[in-house]
Order: sequence, then structure tokens, then C-alpha cells
Amino acid sequence: MRYHYRLTPMVNRPDIFNSDQGSQYTAYEHISLLKKHNISISMNGKGRSIDNIAVERFFRSLKYEDVYLKRYSTLREAKTGIENYIRLYNTKRLHSALDYKTPLSVYMKKMDQPA
Repeated sequence: MRYHYRLTPMVNRPDIFNSDQGSQYTAYEHISLLKKHNISISMNGKGRSIDNIAVERFFRSLKYEDVYLKRYSTLREAKTGIENYIRLYNTKRLHSALDYKTPLSVYMKKMDQPA
């Protein structure tokens, strides 16, 4: 199967694209597209799947706690709903890995500590 790459119009083009070294990310078409749009490429080392664990966990939560349940009909609806979920995730949702605190409260506490 041949993949067809195109860059959809973006309001906020990323400066860096980080991924693992999966074949879809190392494909010539993918790399060329990123380079064409001056997006820096950052790949984790081979065998370093642990590097992405926090991001993978977040996206799993986003999908199962929001996207799959709400089945957004439009891009605008999805954008608004996902923004609301991220706000909730960071400011209200308690995380067992953070001793049942919110990410924002942990971050703010670290910011208050002297360097």
C-alpha cells in the first residue's frame, strides 16, 4: 500500500516533530514532507520505547475518556471538546502517578521551589 502524504493547513505549525523510529516515521515521504515545511525531526533512539510512555498514556486517556465516548461530528466540535478535556486533565483530574494530585498543582509547586 502506498501512503499519500499531504500537510493539512495548520494554524500552528510545529517546530519539532518527535517520534519513535517506526517505519511510518522513517519513510522517505514522511521525512521529505517535514523537511519541505522546515519542521525539525527528533527521533528517540532504537529500543527506547519508554521515552514516549507519558505521551502514549495521555493519548490513551484522551481517546478512551473523551474522543471515543463523544464521537465528535465536526472538526470544530472536536477541537473545542479536546481543549476542554486537556484543561480538565491538567487542572481537575487527579493522577495516581502524581500521588493523586493534578499536573498543574505539581508543576506550580515545583515552580515555587528555589533552583
